[in-house]
Amino acid sequence: MLEITAKIVTFPIKQLFKIAYETKSLAETIEVRVSDGQFFGRGEAVPYRHYGETMASSLGQIDHLKANLKSELRPETIVNQLPAGSARNALDCALWDLATKQKSQRLWQLASFPEPKALLSAYTLTIDLPDNLYREAKKHHDKKIIKLKLNGQANDLACLEAVRAGNPHCRLYLDANESWSKRHYLDLLAPAKELGVDLIEQPFKAGQDHLLADLPRPIPVAADESCHVSDDLEALKGLYDVVNIKLDKTGGLTAALKLAKQAKAQDFAIMVGCMVGSSLSIKPAFYLAQLASYIDLDGPFLLAYDRSDEEFVRLKKMINFT
Repeated sequence: MLEITAKIVTFPIKQLFKIAYETKSLAETIEVRVSDGQFFGRGEAVPYRHYGETMASSLGQIDHLKANLKSELRPETIVNQLPAGSARNALDCALWDLATKQKSQRLWQLASFPEPKALLSAYTLTIDLPDNLYREAKKHHDKKIIKLKLNGQANDLACLEAVRAGNPHCRLYLDANESWSKRHYLDLLAPAKELGVDLIEQPFKAGQDHLLADLPRPIPVAADESCHVSDDLEALKGLYDVVNIKLDKTGGLTAALKLAKQAKAQDFAIMVGCMVGSSLSIKPAFYLAQLASYIDLDGPFLLAYDRSDEEFVRLKKMINFT
């Protein structure tokens, strides 16, 4: 039987991370370690209050599993033992990490991914006033993709215009985090197209996806909060063009692989995103992102400091913004 331990690890964020429904200055993560007595594996996840998770509830799920474990623990079995979410993500990724060491294989080989190549990721600018966003965009004038968080307020267009003025040549993604109304979407659509926006992410609240049924989509629209696992795809057909896969939503790499495979089979484009966490949480997402058309893996780069293990230093050199 494996030894399983879990602990809270906190990382300060460089500056306030503000989106439509929360503001945070710390990345609070759960690190899970599994050991067979010879090798160990680690996984990291970010419990997300917006999805009803807390540190206590996530740690409680892991403790409950440990107390009631009656069989060998493997990635393909924990999908039936824990619900989708951060606790399962941390444990699942730790098991994958352990397996790479037991079998002397890289994660991409074990998961049958293509050999990894460097990736171009979006860099996030969070909610702020237009003047501040202009200065931030100008400071990041070399970034090739900017993801701008918006919150459905009257100055959303001014914020978009400010970022475009500060960085005239980047690709632009807009992330509403469920904050827009139907009218707001329609009002922003034409200027967003004119300003070169490439993607609009989760304009409406999860559960109100039907609002997209009779709306034009000249810019691809991605489901984030509306898409957690593969069972969600059926309800999103004809409404979204892209699904944003995050391991904290799917509950680990095992379920994320299933979601990616089924999404592609149903003609959704793939986006791989992340919560704000360390490079430990990004490692499996980086390999999954080899399959994606849209990539948003800037979480560790938003931290005041990150894990310094050599493998994570190498990993971050494979994620580019310029």
